[in-house]
Amino acid sequence: MQIHGFQKMTLLDFPGRVAATVFTGGCNFRCPFCHNALLVTELKESDVIPTQDVVSYLEKRTSLLDGVCLTGGEPLLQPDIASFLRKIKEMGYAVKLDTNGNSPSKLRDLVEEGLVDYVAMDVKNCREKYGETIGIPNFDVSKIEESIRFLMSGKVDFEFRTTVVKEFHTVENIESLAKWIEGAPKYFLQNFTDSGNLIGENLNEVGKETLLLMRDAASHYVKLCETRGV
Repeated sequence: MQIHGFQKMTLLDFPGRVAATVFTGGCNFRCPFCHNALLVTELKESDVIPTQDVVSYLEKRTSLLDGVCLTGGEPLLQPDIASFLRKIKEMGYAVKLDTNGNSPSKLRDLVEEGLVDYVAMDVKNCREKYGETIGIPNFDVSKIEESIRFLMSGKVDFEFRTTVVKEFHTVENIESLAKWIEGAPKYFLQNFTDSGNLIGENLNEVGKETLLLMRDAASHYVKLCETRGV
């Protein structure tokens, strides 16, 4: 595992859990607004945290923590993710996986093996603007659609979420995206914040009024739509 960050305790990353968060390095997208851009573009071998150090810490905290969130970058790019998650599950932790949805086969395998309890999948934009939004022109969304269908099959608890950026999203885009995931149990719109380490430049959050209009538009198609970062 290429672990480049480790938050030892959080009440925010895993709904209903006191968790630790593991940040993996590397991503196959280049979203200009990525708030963890240094985990995508400036990976350094010297910054890698030994996997055994993380495992040892978690072994000692089973009485204090009850969840582990695996995020990135894109965790499903890690070739040894299954063996790592088996160790986590053997300690009794619930596992939350954050993913961009571009590795549907690996996602399915982990869920069906019982290694993931909750999935947060980022859906970046409507089909027509997906490539532009993730920094990959002419991107084929078929794998994204496959991941959406798998999650909608109900084999694991999950949420969809979209980071909303003024330069990439309109109310109409979000409504089109919501139609794409129609019937989803949980969909969150989270306003962009500038971490100071972005891939792109000159990006902005949308205003509160616009974000609420997006929420209202999406609410016609999903069971629950809420905003974050308002």
